[in-house]
Amino acid sequence: MLFNILFFALPIAAQKIVLANDDGWAVAMIRAQYEALQGAGYEALLSAPAENQSGTGSSSRTPTALTEPCQFDSCPTGSPAEGANASDPHLNYVNAYPVDAVRYGIQTLSPQLFDSLPDLVVSGPNIGNNLGLSVIFSGTVGAASEASKEGIPSIAFSSGSGTSVSYTTLTSDPDSDNTRTSRTISSLAVTFVKAITAAEGAILPPNISINVNFPSTQNCAEGDYKWVLSRIFWNPFATDVNTCGSRSLPTESDVVDAGCFASVSVFDATSKTDADEDAQKYVLDRLGDFLSCLPSTADRRPK
Repeated sequence: MLFNILFFALPIAAQKIVLANDDGWAVAMIRAQYEALQGAGYEALLSAPAENQSGTGSSSRTPTALTEPCQFDSCPTGSPAEGANASDPHLNYVNAYPVDAVRYGIQTLSPQLFDSLPDLVVSGPNIGNNLGLSVIFSGTVGAASEASKEGIPSIAFSSGSGTSVSYTTLTSDPDSDNTRTSRTISSLAVTFVKAITAAEGAILPPNISINVNFPSTQNCAEGDYKWVLSRIFWNPFATDVNTCGSRSLPTESDVVDAGCFASVSVFDATSKTDADEDAQKYVLDRLGDFLSCLPSTADRRPK
């Protein structure tokens, strides 16, 4: 198929980013990502669930006032359904599901704080990989899917490393394994955001999102990571984009199991299944030499 002019019309580089997740607004990983985006020069706002909502997929409900404190006591019982950090209005919670939080970020917070809709939604990094069937149930992927369906290009990031601890540990325990992991994964996510938004034109076709998974940082330094185009589900009958000498992309599980390789899967935001060859090619062409091949096929990649 040929994509039409409904592509997301954006400037050369996305500058205004809504950040979401399903692990909760007060975890160290999402706050590290917020700081990394700001440090890279992006305008970012966080709109995430008041509590951990992992595994809620694309569930939705009306936000309600808090009947117990927010995650890690980051807001008291009785707080309103939506609220902001007292010292930074760009840090926001929504007492509902990830889909509701990202919708609030797009429809309400972005016009208020950016005077426009966002250029991009970054969902995650999730604490734990979202591979294969788990994308159906992932709130991180659900938030990215919702953004795409609302007309905003999106990326879901997930990490094989990290733990669910308070954002306060980023400063109280800066040398801990989790803080180092959060900083590394957040920096890698910024690297990918820069790569996918660098070229002129639309970031992604309509209703298309990207699922990125990082393997554990245990044996990988930040500079060791390479990026491999992949698919979510194994399908021997599918015809994928021609890359690395093959018309069959590796599964994202195969990629992250291969070492210091991050999987990059292009998916349909409505069905949460692998996108077709045309959408894969769009992302392949946009990323170009940023992408690598798995070692077993590297010598067969077209020069």
